[in-house]
Amino acid sequence: MILVNDQWLSRGEAKVDIEDRGYQFGDGVYEVIRVYNGKLFALDEHLQRLKRSLVAIRIKPPYPMEVLEKNLYQLVEHDQLTDGIVYLQVTRGQAPRGHGFPKAAQSVLTAYTKSIDRPLKEMTSGISAHLTADIRWLRCDIKSLNLLGNVLAKQEALEKGCQETIFHRDGMVTEGGSSNVFIVQNQQLVTHPSSHLILNGITRQQIIKLATVLGIPVVERAFSIDDLFAAEEVFVSSTVQEVSPVVTVDKVVIASGKPGPLTQQLQKQFETLINK
Repeated sequence: MILVNDQWLSRGEAKVDIEDRGYQFGDGVYEVIRVYNGKLFALDEHLQRLKRSLVAIRIKPPYPMEVLEKNLYQLVEHDQLTDGIVYLQVTRGQAPRGHGFPKAAQSVLTAYTKSIDRPLKEMTSGISAHLTADIRWLRCDIKSLNLLGNVLAKQEALEKGCQETIFHRDGMVTEGGSSNVFIVQNQQLVTHPSSHLILNGITRQQIIKLATVLGIPVVERAFSIDDLFAAEEVFVSSTVQEVSPVVTVDKVVIASGKPGPLTQQLQKQFETLINK
């Protein structure tokens, strides 16, 4: 079933107006929420970020977050989803095409579920990444539908036989194509601080909390490309990729070329968290 505002429709019934601003301008925001064992993971954090993104681009949601929370649980239950994701987006709605905000448009919320496997192989063996310049806009903290920069970078990585992109601005690493990036340096976990240059990932937030529980020092600061290549460990985190070690960057082997001990500790702690 597809949730469209407060209506439940089959996929064939769900329609997008040709003048929906999400379709024509990418004028909207989205969230991807993991479902483990039929439970929506970190739902409160996702809805808080959705609300923040909506406020940032001045879209009023079609109804309160409390109602959305209830509807998302009903969606997962209806589709009998055990493991996978819920994708949801909110656009500014339908209006005659024009760049300025329409006065009378009503926002449109759409959500659906998808069954996907966990990245168990990638978490065990590690992934390869491709380094590329971060030429995206300067509000990466908004989870916007405008993802063309990420799409092109991700495709470039795939064509080079890599599973992920790592962005850099002026020689400083920002984030991944669809993830956050962590390195281990002097037995400390280092990641770019939350700012307009990165999306503050929900999994990123969980990892920082888990590291604190494990007694692993966390430093939120920008780090250089040289730091990346010289790191003791590198991994990326996201709702879909979870905690995936990066073992090569542009064919350069990182440390031993295997998932490192701190990464593995965080993977185990994350496994405990999602199975609560």
